[in-house]
Amino acid sequence: MKCRGSGVRARRGATAVAATVTVVLLATALSACSATSTAAVQKTAVTVTATPRASMSSRPAPTPPKPTPTPKPKPSALPLAPPDAGTLPQTQQLPSSTDTAFKNAIHDIWLAITSGNPDYALPAFFPEKAYEQVKAIADPDSDWRSRLWYDFTLDVAALRPYVSPHAKLLRVIFPSLYTAWVLPGGCYNNIGYWHAPGTRVVYEQGGVTRSFGIASFISWRGVWYVVHLGALTRAAAVGVVDDPETGPGTPGPPGGC
Repeated sequence: MKCRGSGVRARRGATAVAATVTVVLLATALSACSATSTAAVQKTAVTVTATPRASMSSRPAPTPPKPTPTPKPKPSALPLAPPDAGTLPQTQQLPSSTDTAFKNAIHDIWLAITSGNPDYALPAFFPEKAYEQVKAIADPDSDWRSRLWYDFTLDVAALRPYVSPHAKLLRVIFPSLYTAWVLPGGCYNNIGYWHAPGTRVVYEQGGVTRSFGIASFISWRGVWYVVHLGALTRAAAVGVVDDPETGPGTPGPPGGC
């Protein structure tokens, strides 16, 4: 009886152990299944998360703004002397044809001709206040505006068919041999000045060397100023071109005032 009873208890104990093992195995299986499901969810989450990134990378890059072009600088006239030079008294200093003042005068005259705007040449034109001192006439100021400067503007317009905006200035032939001091009393003058006739402006246009003359430069306080571009006098209010030539032409002739 004891042995039989002991056997029964052993079987019951074995059954309990087997049940325990079964529970452990089930728990392990469930744990593995849960881990597998979690990994699958994680993989799915990674896939879902990666999809928007791929979509964002496929968007076109924004177009950069176009740069604003830098405007070309406008041409400007260059000064020859202080603005009040015309109000100061005359001197007998002979001007130079190689100094900065004369180079600036040629720059301004050339700019006026090639642009068609005579106002660029105002710094290079004989000063109005100086003209009032020079001329022994009733109304020199009116004569400066209505004849001297007006004739210059007509001559600039007359040069347009001869000189294109793209013409290249080559050199200026200044006839130093013909310069002369004009004494007071001559040419209706109160005071004297240096006079230079027949300067030649040599330029290239369309591969051809051409030239024209500047009828008259006169001095004020050691500086050359243009006073007549095309001609000293004219029969009517029309523009004049001084001796246009193919090639450098001939400076002069002497004389004039």
